[in-house]
Amino acid sequence: MASATYIQTFKGSFTTVPVDPTKDNAISTAEFLEATESLTTMFDLLGSVAFSPVKKDMLGNVEKIRKRFLAAPLESQNLQDLVRNEIKSKSHVATEGMVWLVRGLEFTCIALTQNVAKPTEELADSFRGAYGTTLKPHHSFLIKPVFSAAMSACPYRKDFYTKLGEDENKVQEELKEYLTALENIVTILKEFLASKDAQWK
Repeated sequence: MASATYIQTFKGSFTTVPVDPTKDNAISTAEFLEATESLTTMFDLLGSVAFSPVKKDMLGNVEKIRKRFLAAPLESQNLQDLVRNEIKSKSHVATEGMVWLVRGLEFTCIALTQNVAKPTEELADSFRGAYGTTLKPHHSFLIKPVFSAAMSACPYRKDFYTKLGEDENKVQEELKEYLTALENIVTILKEFLASKDAQWK
């Protein structure tokens, strides 16, 4: 019997995060945070030292959202309500955290989706391309070199995929399903965060 793939070991997965189409695609907060924390462990496979700032940044934003969730659980059951209610209370710490977190998730999603789609492309190239269209336009000149260093330190493609599981076909299949679910959630959140409901300025 083949051993579990890396994605199967995740405590939470975007493939199982509840999205309610009857409530404007409301995304369940608790499961989303758990899935995001699980995703950040993937950065350890990419080289824990170089990618630690990326992981730290994403987990810091998870904590901002979780803090609001725990402070007002009844009005934060889904991410969209969490944002609406936080803004009504004249605060935007969690909302701003979500804006940055969604950028980080999109960066990861685009990089890995592109890498899966292009079997000869190295991870460093996929992550560099994704960085340029997601996080880079929002980063200061002090932060950009930190992220550039992480891109350059990506492991070789074959080494990364070996860490994800023994059965290459199974890994690819699971990764595609996972990334499709993540892309759907990122798209919903980007659209919501651009709406008037999510503006605090």
